[in-house]
Amino acid sequence: MLIRGATVFGAEYTDVRYRGRHIADCGVGLRPLPGEEVIDAGGGWLLPGLHDHHVHLRALTATVDSVRLGPPDVTGPEALAARLRRADTDLPAEQWIRGVGYHESVAGRLDRDVLNTTVRQRPVRIQHRSGALWMLNSRACTEVGLDDCPLPGVERDAHGRATGRLWRMDSWLRERLRRRTLDSAATSRHAARWGVTGFTDATPDLTQREVDDLARDVDAGRIAQRVHCMAPPGVTAPPVSRFTGGPTKILLDDHTLPTFDEFVDRIRGAHAVGRPVAVHCVTRVQLALTMAAMDQAGEFAGDRIEHGAIIPAQAREWLRKRRITVVTQPHFAVERAEQYAREVPRADHADLWRLGSLLAVGVDVAAGTDAPFGSSDPWSVIRAATGQLTGIRDHRRGERIGLSAAVSLFCGRADRPARPRTVERGEVADLTLLAVPPADVGSTSSSDLVAATIVDGHIVHRAL
Repeated sequence: MLIRGATVFGAEYTDVRYRGRHIADCGVGLRPLPGEEVIDAGGGWLLPGLHDHHVHLRALTATVDSVRLGPPDVTGPEALAARLRRADTDLPAEQWIRGVGYHESVAGRLDRDVLNTTVRQRPVRIQHRSGALWMLNSRACTEVGLDDCPLPGVERDAHGRATGRLWRMDSWLRERLRRRTLDSAATSRHAARWGVTGFTDATPDLTQREVDDLARDVDAGRIAQRVHCMAPPGVTAPPVSRFTGGPTKILLDDHTLPTFDEFVDRIRGAHAVGRPVAVHCVTRVQLALTMAAMDQAGEFAGDRIEHGAIIPAQAREWLRKRRITVVTQPHFAVERAEQYAREVPRADHADLWRLGSLLAVGVDVAAGTDAPFGSSDPWSVIRAATGQLTGIRDHRRGERIGLSAAVSLFCGRADRPARPRTVERGEVADLTLLAVPPADVGSTSSSDLVAATIVDGHIVHRAL
């Protein structure tokens, strides 16, 4: 394949040829070889394929037949009840209602008793927008045996009765639900239309079976992109092309923090088997604990901070010196602006979703969408990073970055997210060709932006 007349990311040449899996030639005025297919880029921007460095693939795929119950789709108790009743009417008998995106700004605290007032006979489970909490009605509690579950993530009232609220119990819940056939191919096609050539799945505590299932989807072509999969130390990546094992995800919650020694041991345990760690940090406390634990456990190439929602200025030098990558989501400052304005003290706004101030001092930074808990469109993340979308960071112009720097957040290598890939000879042919030059990216909708997406030398999306 020869791509001619492109604006190549970070290069002076305009033509790129690839053969098989790798880029074979770059230059100006390259002529087609006999039998070679040619794409006339017309000045469109040719990028290293976008890699979403933090996504939850199974949860994202499950949203296809889920009911959106959070803002801006649902904004009050009446609208919430109406949408649940509509789902109860429309769905086949015995199928669960699976709600996603809920936030307390819609109708306050949900538990089994509140949900029973709307839907009682059909099982209902609703996921909080943060991804940390599931809320079940009584029928759902009975079907999964929640009342008899001894795990600490089961919230109970003063009488010891399960409230239907499950904290960080995704794995337990998945094991008790009937296995669903999810259309991962649809998720893959959707991402390809946005130019995504790779994912890092950041789902915590995946079992070997779940990792094997994901690898089979890649091997069978249902997922056309590369997948770099986070997993516990004892879970291995099957030998499948385009599928690799990633770091060990460590979730932190302020209310259930591990002891310092336990945390250090977990980090050391991952390092001992050659795994970096990816630590979920969204508060000052979580970041401070992580910094202290990593100092004690020692560094390992590829260690990373997920989210970095609040990073005090004094933490930036620690991150820079230790080459700890922050994988962030700048679009949350836009998507959740009202929540942050209401719940985050104004004095903390300067430390919220840092970006430009991290890059300015040399901190390694990459980006992911965190879909389905954020928009799965990487271009919305890029636009948020450049300040095109307005949110809580409006007054913090120092956090905005230029378009090329924002795109680079998605151009890192799977195992080194802040180490950029390039469009040059010898690189793997993972490419995203935009339909427009860089100057027109901001004024072009995401749905019209990508002309072609190429993974491992194969065109997986083409709008030309």
